[in-house]
Amino acid sequence: MSGAPSPAACLRSLRAVVLDTDGVITDSARAHAAAWKGAFDAALEAAGGQQPFDPVGEYLRYVDGRSRQDGAAAFLASRGLRLPPGQADDPPGTGTVRAVAARKDALFTAGLRADGVAAWPGTVRLLQVLRRERVPCAAVSASRHATALLSATGVLALLDAVVDGNEAQRLGLPGKPDPALFLEAARRLEVPARDAAVVEDALAGVEAGRRGGFGLVVGVDRTGSPARAAELRRSGADLVVADVGELLTSGEG
Repeated sequence: MSGAPSPAACLRSLRAVVLDTDGVITDSARAHAAAWKGAFDAALEAAGGQQPFDPVGEYLRYVDGRSRQDGAAAFLASRGLRLPPGQADDPPGTGTVRAVAARKDALFTAGLRADGVAAWPGTVRLLQVLRRERVPCAAVSASRHATALLSATGVLALLDAVVDGNEAQRLGLPGKPDPALFLEAARRLEVPARDAAVVEDALAGVEAGRRGGFGLVVGVDRTGSPARAAELRRSGADLVVADVGELLTSGEG
């Protein structure tokens, strides 16, 4: 006999769920990585033609889950490129950290217009079940595009709050691995962090969930790599799943 799916046992004692957006709710991490590659490769070429940016390993290590400025600065520093920070209105280019970040944003926006983005089906199923169970959910993201992406994929209606890059800037919230984004989301859901779960695919985000004192931190590893799963656990994940849909039971009985 089978019935409707329900939240897995690990979620049943919790009162809210806070999810990262890129890579957890929306299948947009690859688009971000491709845009970063275009921006970083141009900067590397301008600096003398270093080895191109690795859109898998270096994306996960330096920019995944971070704000554009923080991610750009971290990767450029890793290659020994000490560019000046620049100004907020720097146009896309290679001469400053903000110019490189602006180039990435322009490439990402162009990619979205050309190809669009989809939501991960397993995450949508979880959000639908949590909505049915009256468990409030929020999305967080360092990206200023997050709310628009959530709206375009139809997921926004399943969420009770969104704290995106625009909100982070407005409120002066530091980026991951600081837990401020997650804590603000929990505050908006009116649930203490200890009674909420964080679902994240970025190492910086998993660390933020652990530092924020959340009751459960779930790492999402879509690479299928044991090494990546181990990194997520070292960063603070209580458990690691390959798909968010694994946080549901089948309802069979």
